[in-house]
Amino acid sequence: MQRYMCIWFPYLLADRAIQLRPTLSKVAFVLAAPSRGRMIVHSASVEAVNKDIHPGMVVADASATLPALKVYNYKEGVCEKLLGELADWAFRFTPVIAVEAPDRLLLDISGCPHLWGGEEQYLVDVVAKLKQRGYHANAAIADTIGAAWAAVRYGRPGQIIPPGEQQTALSNWPPAALRLSPFILDRMHRLGFYKIGSFINMPGPVLRRRFGQQLLTRIGQALGTMPEQLTSVLPAVIFQERLPCLEPIRTRTGIDIALKTLLEALSKRLLKENKGLRKAIFKGYRLDGNIQQIEIGTNRPVRNVAHLLQLFSQKIETIRPALGIELFILEAPVVEDLSAQQESLWTALGDSDANTELSNLLDRIAGKVGIAAIRRYLPAEHYWPERSMKISHSICEKPDTLWRTDRPRPICLLEKPEKIEVTVPVPDYPPMLFIYKGLIHKVKKADGPERIEREWWMDKQTQIRDYYRVEDESGARYWLFRSGKYDEGNPQWYLHGIFA
Repeated sequence: MQRYMCIWFPYLLADRAIQLRPTLSKVAFVLAAPSRGRMIVHSASVEAVNKDIHPGMVVADASATLPALKVYNYKEGVCEKLLGELADWAFRFTPVIAVEAPDRLLLDISGCPHLWGGEEQYLVDVVAKLKQRGYHANAAIADTIGAAWAAVRYGRPGQIIPPGEQQTALSNWPPAALRLSPFILDRMHRLGFYKIGSFINMPGPVLRRRFGQQLLTRIGQALGTMPEQLTSVLPAVIFQERLPCLEPIRTRTGIDIALKTLLEALSKRLLKENKGLRKAIFKGYRLDGNIQQIEIGTNRPVRNVAHLLQLFSQKIETIRPALGIELFILEAPVVEDLSAQQESLWTALGDSDANTELSNLLDRIAGKVGIAAIRRYLPAEHYWPERSMKISHSICEKPDTLWRTDRPRPICLLEKPEKIEVTVPVPDYPPMLFIYKGLIHKVKKADGPERIEREWWMDKQTQIRDYYRVEDESGARYWLFRSGKYDEGNPQWYLHGIFA
């Protein structure tokens, strides 16, 4: 059963202003913006509304009504940014949240309220926590987005429309509850339609002929006979487990238990889907709105709880529970296929077991120094040295070709060849000396040249390279090359690698 919640913030910007400047809590003030040469009230505080100052009024009229009124400038885009922050905060209640500017959040709460003991307690908890954060909010729950939107604005505070009762609830509300355009609302008012119940059962062709398709669409969306989807501000994560806490968790022991519980639940889901995770994110939502987060990565698909716990244990000390964590979430945004047969092979004796131990070791090292510090390279079918290998993203990935071992290659290959100055006795001879980073290296021994050309179909304009292995007076060995020929112009020399 689909259930939706709409949260309305009637004083959103004013509440935010009071949070930033608590001295405004007992002051009547408005946020205004210019429109057609006049300053118009965009948002009003509770104190101002109590003095009959409302959004849409001309600031000059509002100031005449209340001379003590404070006026501040409204900045474009603030509502959207603030609603985005509230959507991130509300993620602790449901994973699917949409923003409807300028003052609403829409939540798909299907399957969530039972974790709070039912819809009534769920709604009360949401509103209470928003109040603690300093926001006036009203919320409503219904089968459809349209009905929840109408209930939060025109129903009683905290209204919950029972399943299938949308039409009964809508009948007593004005046409504006259907989210209609001002043009249609004006026409309906002139024709005497003051309540939805006076026309909701009229034939569709009659309503379409007089008011257009928008009215039928909005009625259908409110009743659930026409589809309406939420555009979530947060991407949906397929493999995700949530653990709400009856009491805020403040201890390491509690965090460890929550993590183990979530890993066991996620592992069972992955097993059913024949998947293993490559990346996992553990989040803790604190009472003060802060989100504590740690993540791990693996070199192969994994769903072994013990191994994953060991990886998380290296970072779990960075979590700061402060006043307490009320919700834990474990996500696996990156997964790969992992059958039960593969997993049993990895735990068997032999080469597969060695790969497993190596993979687990790399995972632990990555947890300490970061995954970016570890690289695995596989050979690529190119002659150009800097293109002769590729980065492997999994320890299970197999090479397409074998490493070349017929020619010596440096242990350290520079990512980009660096230009050097050389002294060469005659063309095609190795240099007598070269200057690299301001230091003069006199060549004692040399071997070469080895000519390497790039594949002609990739770049016909690239010059040939003649590589030399040289050793200086200190015994250090380098891999140098000359790009081009002396009889074809002025070739350039480069340092490309360093031997052990």
